[in-house]
Amino acid sequence: MAIEMPVYRAPMRSRDDDVPRGIGAERGLELGLCGIGGPLSPRPATLDEALTLADAQSGIRLAWRIERFAKAPIGSYTWTRDIDGLSYLGRLTGPWTYDPSDEAHAADLVHVRRCDWILEPIAEDLIPGAVQAAFGRGGRNWQRIRAEGVTPPTAAIWQRYRGDA
Repeated sequence: MAIEMPVYRAPMRSRDDDVPRGIGAERGLELGLCGIGGPLSPRPATLDEALTLADAQSGIRLAWRIERFAKAPIGSYTWTRDIDGLSYLGRLTGPWTYDPSDEAHAADLVHVRRCDWILEPIAEDLIPGAVQAAFGRGGRNWQRIRAEGVTPPTAAIWQRYRGDA
């Protein structure tokens, strides 16, 4: 029996209202990344260092967000939306890393993981209701979608567009 991979909502939208809306998702889709914000200084070399810096500089809640993001299994399904509200499906393919570039800071997408995105928007009528509901609640957090039965239709969409499970 195959292991059911978790499904996540990844708004890739900064908690800082000065960061233009949509820039994070645009960057993530363009570069094959999934990420969250929370700039740190100095640049952390390891996840443990990032968690310590995040707690010291911004509080434990940022450290918890980074840790949840970093611990999602490789192969997890990830949904995002662009500035126009179009939905994209991806799968995490790499571990957590910190992107210190000026562009990453401008988008507040500094905690990143490689992500293989389907670069064609998914038709609204194909998107599982639990995914639509997760985005419909709003918010800017990376979040696991725990609704019963969200993985099979998500996996079917991946299979339909990519042909691999």
